[in-house]
Amino acid sequence: MDPVLTEATAQIGRAKTAGSPVVHSFFDEPTNTATYVVWDPATRKAAIVDSVLDFDAAAGRTRTASADAVIAYVRGEGLTIDWLLETHAHADHLSAAPYLQQALGGQLAIGREIVRVQNVFEKIFNAGTEFEPDGSEFDRLFEDGDRFTIGNIEAMALHVPGHTPADIAYVIGDAVFTGDTLFMPDYGTARADFPGGDARQLYRSIRRLMQLPDETRLFLCHDYKAVGRDQYVWETTVGAQRVGNVHVHEGVDEDDFVSMRTSRDATLSMPKLILPSIQVNMRGGHLPEPEANGTRYLKIPLDAL
Repeated sequence: MDPVLTEATAQIGRAKTAGSPVVHSFFDEPTNTATYVVWDPATRKAAIVDSVLDFDAAAGRTRTASADAVIAYVRGEGLTIDWLLETHAHADHLSAAPYLQQALGGQLAIGREIVRVQNVFEKIFNAGTEFEPDGSEFDRLFEDGDRFTIGNIEAMALHVPGHTPADIAYVIGDAVFTGDTLFMPDYGTARADFPGGDARQLYRSIRRLMQLPDETRLFLCHDYKAVGRDQYVWETTVGAQRVGNVHVHEGVDEDDFVSMRTSRDATLSMPKLILPSIQVNMRGGHLPEPEANGTRYLKIPLDAL
């Protein structure tokens, strides 16, 4: 096991003695996204993982109902927000992190490889000189193995590229927030065909996560209700993924996974909100600056993706 995973495993073991974090979820059905408030019951310090800004693409309107529900919960529980954590630059929803940060405070963080994503999409969207693709829109850029805390609870960033180059999983106590790397065992794994994505890297990232203890709780960023399942579910365990993930259970080798993932991705259409989402989320959830008439605009690059 690599040194980072050794320390993550030790952290998970310590959490069983010291106490697990409380995890409260919010599921946004229009984007199939799970947002989490994870907090230390001893200090009531907290983090928000993968928030959602409501967006009506047809009308070009943003709303904050989903984020306001998070704010109401945080204030109702008397929590202090230390971190606003993004697992990657989402292609299926806009982040509400700046809105939440203004209301609740906290540092906005993502993986350091977001700079690679910014450099690709800055050109696609012709973002202009006001946008610097250097990660400066975020307060903290995590490297693999970086440590931080939420109150008394230990936390660690794990770099899990493949879906995008910048994906980070957060190990918080004995809970892991995987972003888009994994879905529920009956649904499988994330696509790997976005710019900078790599199915081989995705396989290795998943195998890395599956080295964590079987009982480790996994909290996923999305659920789409697999065929035959009537309810949305977004929590599972490492053991359940290792044994039962339909794409990458034990016994599936790397070449077979890459072949499956590549063939499957070729049949998928682009997420319906990819164009607005990426150009906002590469800015840390900030909307583009208003133009001379006071209105903000999102671009639609033609024939670019």
